Parts: sequence; C-alpha cells; structure tokens
Amino acid sequence: MRLFAAVLPPDDIADELAAEVARLRTLPGADGLRWTGRPGWHLTLAFYGEVDEDLVPELSARLTRAAHRSAPFALALGGGGQFGHGRALWAGAAGNVPALRLLADRAEAAARKAGVEMGEHRRYKAHLTLARSRDAVDVRPYVEALDAFEGRTWTVGELVLVRSHLPKSGVPGEQPRYEPVGRRPLGGAG
Repeated sequence: MRLFAAVLPPDDIADELAAEVARLRTLPGADGLRWTGRPGWHLTLAFYGEVDEDLVPELSARLTRAAHRSAPFALALGGGGQFGHGRALWAGAAGNVPALRLLADRAEAAARKAGVEMGEHRRYKAHLTLARSRDAVDVRPYVEALDAFEGRTWTVGELVLVRSHLPKSGVPGEQPRYEPVGRRPLGGAG
C-alpha cells in the first residue's frame, strides 16, 4: 500500500486556508493550475511509497514510539513558496518548525528501522501543497500573495499514517484520495 506520515491541519485551520486559496484562485492564470482539494491538505512528514503489507505492523509500532517521544507543539500555516519552477505551489509552516522537522526525522527513521526502502535522505521542508502544474509556470504572484498569509496557531497533537489511493479513472483533474489508517498521539497528548 502507498503510505506516508503526516500532520493534518484541524478543520478551523483548513477553513482559514480555504479562504486564502479562494483569493489565490481569483488571480490571473489560476485556471492553468491543478488545485489540490481540501481533503488532500496535509504536511507530509515522510513519504514511504509502496510499502509491503508485511512491513506495516512494524512501521506502525515504530511510528507509535516516534510519536510518543515527540511532545505536542505549536504550529501555524503561513507564507508559501514553490518547487520546480511553478510545478508545485505550497503554503509554508510557522511556529515550532524545529519540532515538526524532528517529528519528520523520526518518522523517516521509523520507516528505515522497519525495513521500508526510503532512498536518499533529503532535508525536510515543511509545506502543504496547494496546486500543481505539469509545465513550468510563473507562480510568483501566488507566492507574493501567500507572503502576507498568517494562519492561526494550533497544537499539533498527533502523527497520522495515511494511505494514498492514486487516481485510476483517467479523468482529467481527478485527485488522489487520502485515507488515515492510523493516528498516533504525540507524547502526553492523550
């Protein structure tokens, strides 16, 4: 199964982001981007790709330990940026980003110890993908608009293991479907 570990923004934070995205979608050229749907909004901690079902119990146990060793922390969405010359537009994170980065490192280490092939380690960049493009697009107006975006702070209290179901219909614009398959409270969070 195709899996990743993530932090999911609570509904009220997603509401704020939805209002910001609605404003972004009024900018010229917005129709040329594939906007991610609200059900897919998440801050990826570690992407595992296709994981053999035999490894999932060990991965789950190790993620539980990683979450237990991480205290709840304050986070907010704010600012933004791009990857790949406009191929991905994203909202950034503010607040205790070092704690988010540590949780991401622990989620990656949990997978490696469970036997999940992770490939080369890359420095973690906290982001929530808002839109994608197959072609290089000048998204500077969107990034500039996101510079002023500052969401409210919330307390991250769980690490979520998410299963990704890729589109199969071939219908243009169809998006992946994300299914939380395990929620691990951070240490002391419940």
